[in-house]
Parts: sequence; structure tokens; C-alpha cells
Amino acid sequence: MFLASREIRRAPVRFGLLAGAIGLLMFLVFFQQTLASSLLNSFTGALQNQSGTVLVYSSEARNSLEASVLSPEIAAKVAAVPGVGQLGSLGEATMTLLAKGQQIDVAVIGAEAGKPGQPTKLISGRLATAPGEGVASSEARSFALGDTVTTAAGGSPVTIVGLTGQSQFNVQPTLFVTFDTFTALRKAANPDATMVLPSAVAVIPSPGVGPKALAASINATVPQVTALSRSDAVANAPGVSSTQGSFAIVLALAVVVVALVTGFFFLILTVQKTAALTLLRAVGAPASYLVRGLIQQVVLVLGVALLVAVGLLVTATAVADTGLPLAIDPRALVISTVVVVGLSLLGVAVSVWRVLRIDPFQAVGRPGVGGIE
Repeated sequence: MFLASREIRRAPVRFGLLAGAIGLLMFLVFFQQTLASSLLNSFTGALQNQSGTVLVYSSEARNSLEASVLSPEIAAKVAAVPGVGQLGSLGEATMTLLAKGQQIDVAVIGAEAGKPGQPTKLISGRLATAPGEGVASSEARSFALGDTVTTAAGGSPVTIVGLTGQSQFNVQPTLFVTFDTFTALRKAANPDATMVLPSAVAVIPSPGVGPKALAASINATVPQVTALSRSDAVANAPGVSSTQGSFAIVLALAVVVVALVTGFFFLILTVQKTAALTLLRAVGAPASYLVRGLIQQVVLVLGVALLVAVGLLVTATAVADTGLPLAIDPRALVISTVVVVGLSLLGVAVSVWRVLRIDPFQAVGRPGVGGIE
């Protein structure tokens, strides 16, 4: 550690600029990852953070809650499948509502009170249990506890009795209401509607039955439906896979750039000080000692770079106006850090190889390091 830290103290500008450059690249990786996870959560947070562990759509909907419609007969057949513990109707529609005197497009999700489909990330207030009550996604600043929202025509008032986090749907403000309230809102928006059918049913399996096993059983038993576990419903929602793929390419390229920058810098540095390293080997320094010093330098630089990246990430998520509720995922941040640091250490493998290949006898024939010709 002495050799590594002393060299860094003698060239603070060189190593400082490197740590800053790598820190900016790591920040790019972390911010892109945060943006991706926040975007996906805004697409499907309402599905991920609701109490039903199995969701059943109509087969024609192609895994889209918005496009799905289930008749009462089909819902009854799903309820009769062995392994179904609790079942509740789930409705979804995008509506124009009046909130604080402004018209906003809101994804309204109706679920039967006390049954599967209720939001699970309640952060204040309580769940909607009676007609005319609603729980709003906290990301929508148009909603606050105690507010009353109505349809664009001014009917069917809904009082906000709770706020829930990470529960948006289709990157829109989202309002969770009872299914009776959902029906009233749909009829207020379309007075000619005689019946409001659920979009899907949310299911909780019986004890001892897994969500994936129950979904497979429903698909095999009930025609014209597609049953998915909650995780599969989120992963297969329209647009999710393409969004994940696009961000994955950007993130992979950024990680590779970090590893290449780290590897090339330390390779150039190793080549520049080959003479000094050869002399150290000639006076008895083992190769493992020099390699250890190199790795320690890499770890110190990456440690400073990581602090820079995290600091920039926290600042950016607090002040950036992306139109999305940005939230840092600690687990994803740790995984990204491990990948970036691991690949960066791999990137200095060539430098390690050059250090291990240094022949101490070369010092004898090199005047620049005290040898004789």
C-alpha cells in the first residue's frame, strides 16, 4: 500500500483527473440504470405493487391490461379452478379527471374492496373501502390527501383517502378506487354504457400453491384467458422488453468504456515506468509486491470514482426534471458497482501481465536504470 499511495501523492493531478473521468462514466451508468428502472416502474408499478399474485387477462389482449375484457362467466370459471384462494375483479381505464381545477389524464384502476388487486405500497392515509374513495399515486403532484376529483363533466366525485408509492401505470398519474366507484366513473364518462366489465381478475392462490403453478393450471383449464404470475405480467407488459433491451445496450457500452479507460490508463502508466519497475525487481522486490501495488492503485482510483459517481447520482435524481419520478434502487446500484469494478479490474490484466514479465536481469544492460552496456 505504501508504494501505491506514495506514487498517487506524487502525481495527484494525473490520478485525480483519471478518478474524475471514471467517476463521470460510472455516473452515466448509474443514472441510465436509475432512469431505466424508474421508467419501467412508471409503466408497470401498479401491476407490480398490487396484492394479486396472479393476473388473468383475456387471451386477445396480448398481456395488456388496457386491452383486456373479461365476462362474468369467464371470471366464474377462473374462480372454480382448484388452487384459487381469493379472486377479485380488476378494471382499468384512462380517464380525464378534474383535479384542483385542472383536467388531467389519469389511469383509473378499480379493485373490489378487501380482495386481490389493492395497492400494497401505501405511504399515507388508508385504502379505499367505500364508493367515492380513492388512493392516488404519490408521484402525481396533482393529488393530495383530502382532495376531491371528479370526471371532466363534473360528476362522480372521488375523495383521496390515501397515497401510494411506486404505483403508476403507463407513465400516468394513477388512481385506485373500489370497483363500484370505477363503474360509476366509466358510466359518467360514457352515459350510454349499460354494463362495465372488468379488465382482468386478480388472484391469490390457496396456501401451498405457487403463483406460476396456478397460472399454468388456469391456462390449461379455462379457454380464452391468459393467466400470468405477477412477475411475468410485469415482464411481459407491452413495451417492457423493448425498453429493457434498449437500455441494456446503452448500459453495456458504458460499462465497457469504463473498463477500457481504466485498462488503457494503467497500461500506459505501466509502460512509462517499466524502467523503475525493472530496477525494483533487480534490487529484490518480488513481482507479487509490484502487482499488489498496481491493484491497490486501481482500487483507490475506483473508490474515489465511485464516490464521485454516487454524489453526482444523488444530486441529479434530486434536481433533474425528466418528467419521471426518479428513485435510486440500492440493490441495482450495488450490482452495477460490482460489475463495473470487476470489469475494470479485468481491464488492467494486461498491465499485470507486463509487470509479471519484467526480467530483473534487464537492469544490467540498461544505463537508464543504472546498468552497464
